[in-house]
Parts: sequence; structure tokens; C-alpha cells
Amino acid sequence: MKSKILSIILMFVVISGLSKSTYAATINNADYTILKDIKAINKIEIHGNVELFISDNPIEQVKVYNKYYSESALVQSNNGVLRISSYDTEKLVVWVASENLRSVSAYDNAEVRSFGDVSKIEFSIDLHDNSAAKLNFNAYSADVTLSEHAKIELGGTVNEFSLKHNTNSVVSKSNLMADHYTDNNVSIAVAAKSDELAGLE
Repeated sequence: MKSKILSIILMFVVISGLSKSTYAATINNADYTILKDIKAINKIEIHGNVELFISDNPIEQVKVYNKYYSESALVQSNNGVLRISSYDTEKLVVWVASENLRSVSAYDNAEVRSFGDVSKIEFSIDLHDNSAAKLNFNAYSADVTLSEHAKIELGGTVNEFSLKHNTNSVVSKSNLMADHYTDNNVSIAVAAKSDELAGLE
């Protein structure tokens, strides 16, 4: 049911007239391209103008929702790490379903969204540059790191929650419930260390 709903949502997100290129390791239709040869994903790295949807599913699948083969986009997997990058003006939309995913890293203007809950024992996400994320957790442990001007919106429930960020990043966590919470503002720590060093001069 989730698959059908997400497919409908993403059809409205991307433009019509999608690529119908053929390739031995893909399945193509009018709405998306399935990359069949990508398996055992435990980490995802996204760069550039990419919108990534993640969901938990025992049937692992990677769907690309626009002109993947005619754009300057790259989707490749190596040793469990899926790397996705696109610097085209049109956003590259990708949906990854995997029950083994444990980590996501986003750079540039990339976006990450969860479809349903991120239900993991352990999960980590680190956002860099101007990247953004909107995630809903049902996890035991979640580790969130933000640098530069990254922003994140968090919801759901977590037992052990760790947050590392700076003053330029934006964190919205009013809808997140955590039993044990650690907030490490890196900017404050750096400023305190600078003050200590200044006192030694």
C-alpha cells in the first residue's frame, strides 16, 4: 500500500514524459526506472540537487523518478554504499526501500524524507552545506549531525537520541519524543575552547 501511495505522490512531483531508455539492469515504465542490480544497501550518500525518499521494506528497491539516463546524474552502489548525485536544474527524485539502511549523508542542496517511520535499532544521518531532511522515527537509537546551514525536522519516538549541530543549522524537534537526549552544540564548544586558550595567553 505504501508503495502505491508513494508512486502516486511522486508522479505529481516530477514532470511527465519520462525517459524510456533501456538497460539490462533496469525496469522502465512511464513513471520511473527501477535499478535492479543494487542490493544490500546499508548507507546512502547524496550530492547535488537530489530528493531522496526512504522507507523500510524487506523487498529492497531503488526507483528513479525522472530522466535519469539523459541527465547528468549518477546512481551507483559499492560494498553496501549507494551514492546518488545530480547537478541538473531539475531535481533528481529517488525512492529507496530497504530494511538494512542504517545511515544517510546529504550534501549541497540535497533533501531526505522518510515515507512512514524510520524503524531501526540504530540510524544515523549527517547533513552538510544547505541540505535538509524531514524524518519520522520509530527507533531505539538515532544519531543526527548537522553542519554549515543544514536543517532537519524530526518526529516520532526514539529511546536514545544524540544531536550534534552548530548555530547556523536549524533543528525542529517539537514532534520528537526521546527517552534519553543529548544535545551537543559544536559552536558553543568551539567558542568555549577559544576562550580557554585566550585565557592562557
